[in-house]
Amino acid sequence: MQAAHTPVLLRECLEYLAPEGDGERLLVDATFGEGGHAEAFLKKFANIRIIGVDSDPEIQARARERLRVFGSRIDFRTSWFDDFFAEYMGRNLRAETAGVPARNPEPDIILFDLGVSMFHYELSGRGFSFRQDEKLDMRLHPSAGITAAELLETCSEKEVAALLYHYGNERYSRRIAAEIKANGKRASKTAIQLAETVSRAVPESYRHRKIHPATKTFQALRIAVNGELRRLESALPDAFSALKLGGKLGVITFHSLEDRIVKHFFRNLAKTCVCSPEQPICICEGMPFAELLTKKPVKAQKGECVGNAPAQSAHLRAVRKLRSISGERQRCIIE
Repeated sequence: MQAAHTPVLLRECLEYLAPEGDGERLLVDATFGEGGHAEAFLKKFANIRIIGVDSDPEIQARARERLRVFGSRIDFRTSWFDDFFAEYMGRNLRAETAGVPARNPEPDIILFDLGVSMFHYELSGRGFSFRQDEKLDMRLHPSAGITAAELLETCSEKEVAALLYHYGNERYSRRIAAEIKANGKRASKTAIQLAETVSRAVPESYRHRKIHPATKTFQALRIAVNGELRRLESALPDAFSALKLGGKLGVITFHSLEDRIVKHFFRNLAKTCVCSPEQPICICEGMPFAELLTKKPVKAQKGECVGNAPAQSAHLRAVRKLRSISGERQRCIIE
């Protein structure tokens, strides 16, 4: 096994999401990856048990090997995080309706690390990196859904431009989309070919910046292929509902689109009222649903950013659950 991925904001996660109280505590690592954060929690806190969720069976196999010393303290689940929490809560609700104890324990801690592992960039062979001569796949699950190449082939030029603009904030989205469609399958056969296509489409001055001109295009395609923003919006309310009262929910984001979703959701949780102005009567009862543990996003320190580029854009936000959301109140929170 090659060197493991370096987890971002590790010290901060251990500080803000530390388990409290005696007895066994359950942490759900919703984006387990190679298990870097989980390993640190297991080493530091002897009373922690972990459910590790990841959609990719290949990276999960690496995590199993890395963390086998912890034995039964880890329960591995192969699933997208939004599907996991929807089913997790579904089972509990069905049990509650039937008048029997909930099948799933309420987690004391839930962590989302939304970054892509170095395994995917360097070892997966799925075209995540514009420096690798690999087929343009970009699926975090190796056999679920359509590939990035198929997406580019089936979308119109206008649709490609919109995708690059909305998911990548790419200022030259129209020029890039036109070049991609003009080159047909040659533009998206491999990651390197797509990167070269993007470079040809943008102004020369754009090619000589510190950031590769294809960076935003690759980000946009990865988000679209894996439905990342849709999954995050769906998972956050279910994860918060699954959390034990007094439990902590932390999310590490790596770009503004993710961070905006998390910030909006957490801020609504911390408000005393989130009812629409048209709502005749407040149904929030004048009490927040969560306490903000991070008033502002926590960023990596300079030392961590040296040699670890993803850390430069990482933001950690965390809340503590004060009360549960249900029915109409949940709709107010997520809108």
